[in-house]
Amino acid sequence: MAHPTMTTTEMLARLVAFDTTSRNSNLELIGFVRAWLDSHGVPYRISGRGEGKANLHAIIGPRTAGGIALSGHVDTVPVDGQAWSSDPFTLREEGGRLYGRGSADMKGFVAACLAAVPALQARGLARPVHLFITHDEETDMGGARSLVEDLQESGLRPAMCVVGEPSLMQPILAHKGRLALRVVARGTAGHSSQPAQGVNAIYAAAAAIGHIQNEARRFAGQGPFEAGFEPPYTTAHVGTVQGGSILNIIPERAEFVMEWRTIPADDYFAEVERLRAWLAAELEPAMHATDPASGFTLEVMDWIPGMALPPEHELTALVKQLTGSNSVGKVSYGTEGGLYEQAGIPTIVCGPGDIAQAHKADEFIARAQLDACDAFIRRLADRLAGKAAA
Repeated sequence: MAHPTMTTTEMLARLVAFDTTSRNSNLELIGFVRAWLDSHGVPYRISGRGEGKANLHAIIGPRTAGGIALSGHVDTVPVDGQAWSSDPFTLREEGGRLYGRGSADMKGFVAACLAAVPALQARGLARPVHLFITHDEETDMGGARSLVEDLQESGLRPAMCVVGEPSLMQPILAHKGRLALRVVARGTAGHSSQPAQGVNAIYAAAAAIGHIQNEARRFAGQGPFEAGFEPPYTTAHVGTVQGGSILNIIPERAEFVMEWRTIPADDYFAEVERLRAWLAAELEPAMHATDPASGFTLEVMDWIPGMALPPEHELTALVKQLTGSNSVGKVSYGTEGGLYEQAGIPTIVCGPGDIAQAHKADEFIARAQLDACDAFIRRLADRLAGKAAA
């Protein structure tokens, strides 16, 4: 009985058609993938944290630990407010480019992996190829966190992992860590005509933000520095600020959300404690003098560990050989690779498409990039089948 086949482009069209914006469920897409794998006799596990979302871990070849994982997320960022030239959930090809939400980030890689299933299944692999398909990468990476827990339960952990984030099929060995923090300033309300009788939460938050800006300047001027990252130092950034109600009331609450993106030499949890200590020493005493209940609350919203694969690791050499690349890189954005590496799985980032196309209107991936990814997977299959790379 013949098994169904699809080209990578055909598979990508199917995946793009599912609106898996992170706020939505991905279960319809996962259902489609399950049916595809069932039609080829490929076993899989489903995991996740509920909320109408699921991860999928499929194993092609021996159903054992070891081998190599190909990992991709299928959630996307929204299209709201973006001026698309066509329906973002209908794949459109023009001039060698395939347009659609998630085409580059990163349904293109997932499509290549799924389209390769029939050929991989027919290879009689000596070592397994694991397929990781995750949710919520664009928010808090909750999908990958759940998948790591499931790997611990199943014992079916791969020896190595390739995360297919768009890198123009160039090997990426390292990325920065990231921690997002909500800072709440608690003040004391009062009439604005008597400012000394209250604690202005907006003033307190503004002073904290000024300190964070100074810290950002310190990182840029004093380091530490690590070549290969752009910029080559840890960064601090405040992204949103809220506070107050009406003009003639002393604001009793203000909050802002910030992040650190740390090079391996820095620790974002240590930065949280540094900020906490500065607030306690420099701002809270004056606030407490008026109202002991005033002060600051710090809430870690989410964090992503950095990733740092050694240049001499066998996975580095393997991916360089499979891609034909003589160079490797580092990036400042985060990926699920840091979570896999933290779980003891050596990980590299390498995937089709350009990160510069991600998250914007008329997102696209070049057909040539998908072709290069298809060739990469074929060569990987040759290695896992015990043959020389093509």
